[in-house]
Amino acid sequence: MRPEQRAKRDAFLGRIGTRPLVMGILNVTPDSFSEVGRFAAADAAIAHARRIVAEGCDIVDVGAESARPGATPISTAEEMARLEPVLMALGALDEPLSVDTSKAEVAARAAEHGAVVINDIWGLQKDERMADAVAAAETAVVIMHNRAEKDEAIDIVADIRRFFDRSLALAERACIPKERIILDIGIGFAKSSRQNRDALTRLGEFKDYGLPILIGASRKAFLGSLNDGSEATLAGTLAVSLAAITAGAAIVRVHDVAEHVAALKAFQILRG
Repeated sequence: MRPEQRAKRDAFLGRIGTRPLVMGILNVTPDSFSEVGRFAAADAAIAHARRIVAEGCDIVDVGAESARPGATPISTAEEMARLEPVLMALGALDEPLSVDTSKAEVAARAAEHGAVVINDIWGLQKDERMADAVAAAETAVVIMHNRAEKDEAIDIVADIRRFFDRSLALAERACIPKERIILDIGIGFAKSSRQNRDALTRLGEFKDYGLPILIGASRKAFLGSLNDGSEATLAGTLAVSLAAITAGAAIVRVHDVAEHVAALKAFQILRG
């Protein structure tokens, strides 16, 4: 890792815990569940990244493969073809870059293009080479809980803990330093509405890991049992983000950066 890249990584990690941090989402996919391809073109993606940086996000998370249910998997070559022009253009930003991928080769190449965090929605468990790739690249990593399918009969918090334990064992084996690891409970991924609520309300049960928690609930209708759809709106997302921060989350991953930055500033003032 280059010295200037390492400095961005360490500055970002050093801010965790000083205040709630905002990870701004940049999907460069043609089939994202939210933007529906708005930023698939490199120019549009770059412009959006610069906009959310100006709005105050602490890190830009770039994703080139849709994780929505039913999305068609893409090859490493196609994922990199979407990522590379954006990463090359954004390398001069002062703010750090994260790349959302579950492929070890993409993670390694993204780090070469300046990424300082790898955000893996399969928590190092889908690609057996991922933990070693992260360790070699010296990036930080977000370990997110995921499942192949929903199972409403399980205790979701216990399942998340088992998943994290496996992922953290992989990270330790690869010699990824603990101070570079962030956990994500995976809101909206193979969980029922009740399980998503349980994971959030029991967030404090993950404090014993001693690791920062990231919450990504932006525009997800995970409380769909209420039937009015408000959870997928900005108001619903802000409510979940503030509840998560109150419960101990350190980072929120969101589409609406300016609104979250403003809400979190007011929240911090009220909390003193």
